[in-house]
Amino acid sequence: MTLTQLTLFSVGATLGTGIFVILGEATPLAGPAVVLAFVLAAVTALFSALSYAELAGTIPISGSSYSYAYATLGELVAWVAGWCLILEYAVSVSAVAVGWGQYLNEFLRQVADVVIPEALAGPPGSGGVVNVPALVVVALATSLLLRGASESATANVIMVFVKVGVLLFFCVVAFSAYDAGDLTPFAPMGAAGISAAGAKVFFSYIGFDAASTAGEESRNPRRDLPLAILLSLAIVTVVYVLVALSAVGAMPWQRLAGSEASLAKVLTETTGATWPSAVLSAGAVIAIFSVVLTVMYGQTRILFAMSRDGLIPRIFQRVSPRRQVPAANTLIVAAFIALLAGLVPLGRLADATSIGTLFAFAVVNAGVVVLRRTKPGLRRSFRTPLYPLTPILGVVFCLFLMSRLDSATWLTFLAWTAFGLLVYIGYGFRHSRLARGAR
Repeated sequence: MTLTQLTLFSVGATLGTGIFVILGEATPLAGPAVVLAFVLAAVTALFSALSYAELAGTIPISGSSYSYAYATLGELVAWVAGWCLILEYAVSVSAVAVGWGQYLNEFLRQVADVVIPEALAGPPGSGGVVNVPALVVVALATSLLLRGASESATANVIMVFVKVGVLLFFCVVAFSAYDAGDLTPFAPMGAAGISAAGAKVFFSYIGFDAASTAGEESRNPRRDLPLAILLSLAIVTVVYVLVALSAVGAMPWQRLAGSEASLAKVLTETTGATWPSAVLSAGAVIAIFSVVLTVMYGQTRILFAMSRDGLIPRIFQRVSPRRQVPAANTLIVAAFIALLAGLVPLGRLADATSIGTLFAFAVVNAGVVVLRRTKPGLRRSFRTPLYPLTPILGVVFCLFLMSRLDSATWLTFLAWTAFGLLVYIGYGFRHSRLARGAR
């Protein structure tokens, strides 16, 4: 992959359900100050992005924060980080797939006056039986991934341009109905509301590190990986702030709150016409599909790296000789994601994704400090500025946002981590590359 492909790969993995769907769930927590919640989440992501950039340029291999933790903090910490990444990627794809179904339903309603039956459009707990659209988008992404990495990257570039264009179209239309009065009071829930919303919308930034999962499929990884990570975060942050500001300025935030297809609702109410929301919904269907595609790709490469280190079974590292992709790995991941997407509600999926990601990001920031101390002479194509303040603040911000998530999310995270440690003790520790070397 080239620098452009890597950058758009990370943008493709990031721009999706977070802004198209989570905005409606975060607005009740902060009111119009949800704009600042996106900024808070961006600052948290920036500290981690700088650390990712340094490690990606220093250790340019597949596996993202799992591989970085393995090289800096040892096997056990790497296992926990990798286990959290499994939660992050698999659950985030499931959440994105749920959001895809919501916008597909909105598009069909606007264009053909057809609505997918409630039983087939949502999981149990949300008035449905199984989310069939979510299963469909996972199957489509799987079929494209099995064709090869270059084909997936090319398709993603096209879809990224489409979704950025659609979001800019939304901003133009929404700003035409902008009313400064809708921003008053700006922060009705105060700083506590902004931080709580920041923890929720952090889900929107998950994916900027996707380029780091493609370290072994990059043409010039030492130069391109750091640049791709930082460029993608900058692009995504600008788009998010513009979209959030135009949305809360176009209509009272109370009406935006709780809407699933929140951006489509803004366009319908502000223009009084259906075609703008139909255009947006069509763009969202394409946009969210690209997130499913790129994040599933990242998940398979992380599992590939873990399998290569012996921590999970060898089936995850087997590569198809014809397509040069981990085919069995991809099919197993697709089955697991489809199960979650079809049966679990979006809100719970998003929160579980955020906490796993924040923990993995904290590990990456700590890894920068450790590697600077243990191997100061190592070749680094990018150095985190203001070291050691930047990675330390990265850890602090990640832990702060983790503390703002609810107790149910923490219980899910702790249970997942405990289960992961049992898997490591029962399989990974005995089969790992380090254990084989000791024997």
